[in-house]
This record gives sequence, C-alpha cells and structure tokens, in this order.
Amino acid sequence: MIARNLRKRFGAERVSFLFVDLIGQRLVRLTPAVEGDAVEHAEPVGLRGSVYDIVLQSQRQHVEPDGQGGQRVITPVTNRGDCIGVLEVTLQYADDTVLRQVGEAAHALAYIIVTDRRFTDLYHLGRRTTKTSLAAEIQHQLLPSASCCEAAQFTLAAGLIPADDIGGDTYDYTLDRDTLHLSITDAMGHDTDSALLATLLVGALRGARRSGCDAALQAHHAHQALLNHSRGLATGQLLCVDLETGMCRLVNAGHPWPLRLRDGIVEEVKLAVNLPFGVSAPTAYRVQELPLRPGTG
Repeated sequence: MIARNLRKRFGAERVSFLFVDLIGQRLVRLTPAVEGDAVEHAEPVGLRGSVYDIVLQSQRQHVEPDGQGGQRVITPVTNRGDCIGVLEVTLQYADDTVLRQVGEAAHALAYIIVTDRRFTDLYHLGRRTTKTSLAAEIQHQLLPSASCCEAAQFTLAAGLIPADDIGGDTYDYTLDRDTLHLSITDAMGHDTDSALLATLLVGALRGARRSGCDAALQAHHAHQALLNHSRGLATGQLLCVDLETGMCRLVNAGHPWPLRLRDGIVEEVKLAVNLPFGVSAPTAYRVQELPLRPGTG
C-alpha cells in the first residue's frame, strides 16, 4: 500500500522496506511484488557500518545520488523510539516537500507494522535469519512488543544478547500516566527450564503490577509464586520511576548492582541487596529510593 502510494504520488522507481533481524546484525529487505509477480521478495543485507546503520542510529533521513540520475532516499521507520527498520525509495526528483512527505509515509508505515504484527507471524518469520532455540522462543514471547520506548521525560532501550540462544533473562516495562514501571530479571539456569521459570516470574510480576501493586508488593507476589510452585530461584530489579519528580523507587532481589552514567562517568550504584525470589527463608523486600536527573543513563 505504501509502495503503491509512493509510486503514484512521486513516480518512485524502487521502493523497499528493510527491517532489523532478531539478532540485530542484519536487515531483511522486503521488496513489494510488482505486477505479474504474486509474492514479495526478501533479501538479507549486512547492517554494521552500512548507510542503513547510520540512518537507524541517527534517526535522520539520508539522501544520495543513485548513480543513474536519481536520488536514493533512506528514511527511518520508527514508532516512539522503536527502530523497526528503514524505508528506501529511489526518486528522479526530491525537494524538501517530497522528502518531508516520504518521511510522513515512513511514519505511517511504522504504525501499520505495529498494528499488523499483532495478527500475523510474517514479521517474526522475516526477522529469523538464524535458528532460534526453544528457550529463546519462550523468552521472546515474554518480552514487551517493542524493545524501545520514548517519552518527553525518558528514552528506554533494552535487548537480549545473544538473541537466538537465551534462557532465563527477561525485561519488561509499561508506561502509566505518571510512572514508568521496569523490571529486569534472571531466572536460574540457561535452558528451557529457566525459560519456564521466567514465564512464571513474569506472569506474577505483571499480574501484581496490573493490580496496582507497588515495587514491594510486586516483589512479594513474584517471590510467593516461585515458592508455591517450587520452580527455583530468580534474581531481579523492579523499578517504579515517578516521571514528574524523577524519583526511582526500586527493589533489588539478589541482582547485580546497576550501572549509572552521569556527567560522562559510569559507576555502580551500590544498593542494598535482598535475597533472590524463591529463596525459602523469611524475606522482606526493601524499597530503596534513587533520584534521577536529566542526562542520567
């Protein structure tokens, strides 16, 4: 639909969408089917050091001669900070008005993809440029639908490495009116059993969070879920960030200290550490306060 629209409005000669694969090392070029051809064509493209890499990192449109008298226009396809891919178009003429409208088309494409990928596996299929383990498959289904999120007060980015062979590691987040909720957890082990443990853990945390529980009660529910089902242990950090004041209230359950980037210096934040979730011992999870300020990472 987007390709047809660009051809009709601007006489675009070549239109393709390139999206980032599961492990973040390649792009997969999707070229719309042309008349007389029933299928779309997928082509893997190297990402690192390419012009596409520059566009994704800078989030700026790139224009260059195509070597045949036209203009090659590469535009980021992004939704609220979630870098989905790039839209590549070849045009014979591209002034500022045309470039702005191509940018608007790329923005519309991002919304279309975010909506459509809830109902089809085609995007998931296209992103699989390597074989994925069963544990990794389970883990990825536990993650939020977008690995990045932006608002006026913050930018959040997360990922699992290596993305094709993981087990036990998860992250989750949600954005309320005035609070950012974030969890980082690591279930014991690195196989399918740890992925199943992570499923129980994330389910308990989400259930508590969606019931209006604060970080302390979320930790309690997660701890009890692991105890009640005798599934093992997990470490984690649960954070609730007040977007008006910048105050972060958090619980550390046996997890490594976080790193903070401030004024160009990276340092560990030496928090009090509670026992991991699922430890069969009297446990009270302590909520700690960590003030955040603009520019902190």
